Amino acid sequence: MKALILAGGAGTRLRPITHTRAKQLVPVANKPILFYGIEAMVAAGITEIGVIVGDTRAEVMQALGDGTSFGAAFTYIPQEDPLGLAHCVLIAREFLADDDFVMYLGDNLLEQNLAAFVAAFETARASGEPPVAQILLKQVPDPHRFGIATLDSAGNVVELVEKPDDPPSDLALVGVYLFTARIHDAVAGIRPSERGELEITDAIQWLLDQGERVRCELLTGWWIDTGKLTPLLEANRLLLEKIETNIEGSVDQASTIEGRVIVGQGAEIINSTIRGPVAIGAGTRVEDSFIGPFSAVGSRCVVHHSEVEHSVIMDDSSIVDIARLEDSLIGSNALVQRSRQKPRALRLMVGDHCQIDVE
Repeated sequence: MKALILAGGAGTRLRPITHTRAKQLVPVANKPILFYGIEAMVAAGITEIGVIVGDTRAEVMQALGDGTSFGAAFTYIPQEDPLGLAHCVLIAREFLADDDFVMYLGDNLLEQNLAAFVAAFETARASGEPPVAQILLKQVPDPHRFGIATLDSAGNVVELVEKPDDPPSDLALVGVYLFTARIHDAVAGIRPSERGELEITDAIQWLLDQGERVRCELLTGWWIDTGKLTPLLEANRLLLEKIETNIEGSVDQASTIEGRVIVGQGAEIINSTIRGPVAIGAGTRVEDSFIGPFSAVGSRCVVHHSEVEHSVIMDDSSIVDIARLEDSLIGSNALVQRSRQKPRALRLMVGDHCQIDVE
């Protein structure tokens, strides 16, 4: 089995961060979002991975390399324009050949055992009524925003529709799909939607219309599309909930560590309180400060005389003399400082290489 990971989206909903970086490389819990999906693939035993890349291909390729560091082999497949998920399957035809494959949206994070999901598909493929596809569904409160599935009384998929005005159910397609080579016939048999895209929901519906079986599973854990600030911070919170304490840097006697905290190699905690769950990257210096729960501070950062909570701070950034920074996303090589100290909380999304002076 192979994998196809989609890493070509522009990330317009996360600007200004995505003016200068791929949205799939924004870190949560101090690891790029895209890495979680790749690691899940490798853990499931899938090591031949095609990566769909777009305008940010150079950055994605530099971050991922040839796949060796993940225990995988990557094939990069450029997509010149964002023409839909089924279009990704179309342009990956040569790489995929006639193999079964997992398709995974690189900016999604979910609490799902991918190995078990793949094993269930392989078991079903050996049955008397083998499916040609398998989808993952999740109940959502706002189904008009997603591809939506309708099931019959036996739990079989009978219909799919993309972002309906009048949703027939509340079961949304999560960004993980399993396909056999039959999907290539489906992609060839559909036409672009009104949005001008080849929709994967239309391709799966084509399979259903041909009498093929599409298996589904319901996701009971969490699923987050990290394309906006609030869900990205929520993903950061959920992943930090899973960390275990690991102190590799130095913590002086005037500092306090509470709860589950990671302090990276070469990091320094000086006269500060760190209340977990918190991740602090290698080489970061925290002095005379408070880092509160659900914060991830990247590598080589400086936090001085400041309070930070429920925020993501990327590598090489500085937070100086800020009374309170919360619910914020700070890009890399950024400086946020206050020239006049006032007891006021800040909520910011700051792009890379910015300087914010607060008076």
